Amino acid sequence: MKILVISDTHGKIDEALNLIKNMDKPELIIHLGDYVEDGEKIEKETGIKVELVRGNGDIFNRKYEDDRLLEIGGKRIFLTHGHKYRVKYHILNLLYKAEELKADIALFGHTHVPLIVKEDSIMVMNPGSISFPRGYQNPKTYGIIDIDKEVKMTIEKI
Repeated sequence: MKILVISDTHGKIDEALNLIKNMDKPELIIHLGDYVEDGEKIEKETGIKVELVRGNGDIFNRKYEDDRLLEIGGKRIFLTHGHKYRVKYHILNLLYKAEELKADIALFGHTHVPLIVKEDSIMVMNPGSISFPRGYQNPKTYGIIDIDKEVKMTIEKI
């Protein structure tokens, strides 16, 4: 299963929509918050299911949860925006929660900085921001997860 992972769109989805129109269509899109309304619009525009979690910029939107656990292709995937786990300072709290949930994969946003690491048996990804990357010259990024017999993760630049 091919999954597109995005985060921190902050009301700007034109490049995400353009990307989706011009790529091999993912079977699922995961939006990791800031702003969940963008995920709803992307789902409506593309017809591709979008799984959402709420970010710190979605504080008044009670329709979605802060954390979710999905099971896809036999893998447990923990979704969070990351602000509750203080990911701007370290990912230890995120890893503890993922371990508690027996997750194989932990996905987070919030920092606008892309990251892929493997800690023990947990694969961790932050797709960065497809709209507002952190830093003056950093590129806009998104993540791709391919779940087959193995899990493959990549960060792609726009």
